[in-house]
Formats: sequence, C-alpha cells, structure tokens
Amino acid sequence: MKERLARLKAVRKLIKTYRIGSQEALLGHLQQEGHPVTQATLSRDLKLLKVGKISDGRNGYVYTLPSDEERQETERTYIHDFLRGYISIEWSGNMVVIKTYSGHSDSVALAVDNLGLDDVLGTVAGKDNTVFVCLREGVTGEDFLACMKESIPELED
Repeated sequence: MKERLARLKAVRKLIKTYRIGSQEALLGHLQQEGHPVTQATLSRDLKLLKVGKISDGRNGYVYTLPSDEERQETERTYIHDFLRGYISIEWSGNMVVIKTYSGHSDSVALAVDNLGLDDVLGTVAGKDNTVFVCLREGVTGEDFLACMKESIPELED
C-alpha cells in the first residue's frame, strides 16, 4: 500500500512539474524516480487520480489533474451514491456482499471502485440489488468495513 501511495504522489508531482503528453513519457519519468510500474497499473492510477488531457496550445495534449475542489466534489458524489443505495454489508473470507436498494447496485459498485481502496481487487454489480466485492488475499471483511468507514464516516454497520 505504501508503494502505491508513493507512486500516486509521484504521478501527481510529475504531472504538475512537466508537460507530459503520453503514458510512455510518464512511465519513463516514474522509472527515473524509482517507481517501476506497468502500463496497465499506470492506467489504473491515472483513472483513480481523475487525470485528464488538455490542449497544450500547440498541436498536442498534456496530462492535467483535477483541482482539489473538483476532486472533493466527485468524491462527495460517490459517497452520496453509496449511502443512498446500500442496505447492508456482509462478508465471508475475502468476498464482501453489499445488499442495495432495487436499482442501486451499479452506482454502489461504481462508488466502491472510485473510492480507490487498495484492498479491493474489483466489484461486480448484480442485475438489481447486490454488489460483490473481491478483496486482496489476506484482507478481511472487517478490514474492508474499517476502510469504508474511514472514507465514509457516516457509514453504519
């Protein structure tokens, strides 16, 4: 987890410092800073950080980070969607089941995915009212719930 946080911090710093127009260039900068990373992992990191591209004023585009205000607003939206949609959270081993109100499984799964919890491998939204969350090996449902409460203090058991 510390590696990922350090890498995300490095990505933010590099995008703020340099005019980076491609993942290949960003990968090169990260490797120079001692963060060996695959293109797939970098793509996930960029998505998590909500990195976009803007015109460089010439013939190309460069990466840009959302403002703190934009990032906080997006996070508040995901938290609101989660709180509005979930009914209960239960688990067995490294599998978590989130029961949702009818029609809310997609928005609850999207919220969990976008909260950027390192312990979550991925989510699968059921057709209507269930979300399955697969956790990394060794991570328990209790750990997941603790992380969720850290991100969403209003969350009730």
